[in-house]
Order: sequence, then C-alpha cells, then structure tokens
Amino acid sequence: MSEAHDVLVNFLNLLHAKDYGDAVLLYGGEYEQLQVFNSQLDPEDHVALWTWACKNQVLQCLEVRSATFKELRGDSYIFQVEFSNPDGSLFVLGPCCGANETEMPPVSKFEFTVSPNADHGLVVMNTPPYVP
Repeated sequence: MSEAHDVLVNFLNLLHAKDYGDAVLLYGGEYEQLQVFNSQLDPEDHVALWTWACKNQVLQCLEVRSATFKELRGDSYIFQVEFSNPDGSLFVLGPCCGANETEMPPVSKFEFTVSPNADHGLVVMNTPPYVP
C-alpha cells in the first residue's frame, strides 16, 4: 500500500510542479476527457494535454494536503485525497452549473485509484478535480 500511496502523491506533486513529462509516466487512465478540454491538441501528445488542462485550471493541479488509504478493490488501491489552495486553505469543490449545495453538496475529498499496469508498475487512474 505504501508504494501505491507514493505513486499517487508523486503523480499529483509532479502535476503541481508542472513536471508533466514525468507525470505522464505515472498516469494510466483515459485521455479522452483531456482531449475534450482542447480538441486542437494532438491526442497522442499527452504532455501537451496535461499542460493545457493544468495551466488553464480546468483540472485543479494543486498541492496535496493529504492522501489517505480507503480500501482495496480487487488489485486496485483506493485513496481519499485532499488538496490545498495556493493560499494554503482547503480546496473545496462547490456546486456548479446552477445547482445549489443541497443538490450538489461541496466536496473536499476526492477518490483516486492506483492500479497495477503491466508496463509501468503502479499507475494513477484519475485526473485531479475538474472545475467547469
């Protein structure tokens, strides 16, 4: 479990540090959503996709505040991650798109999955929080 935790925190820290080239090596999830954010980019240029999504703050590539192991699902490790805003406060994703807090309660813990990958050992399967 500690290796999975380290892979997750390292991946998120690399994104926060704008080291997208190294972060790509630790990501095993889909790139379709990143392509939707900017369809003009080459879908095979994963570094460019991460760079655009993080620089334009579509994905919140923030500093990790905590990453807590939640459970094992099959051979995948599930973690709850909290992030810090640039001012050090807790990042909270509020309601969006016309919803209120009752319909869409604020969220400060985000679930991440770390899974084994035949080519790269353990990899992160999720992107940081999306803010429309």
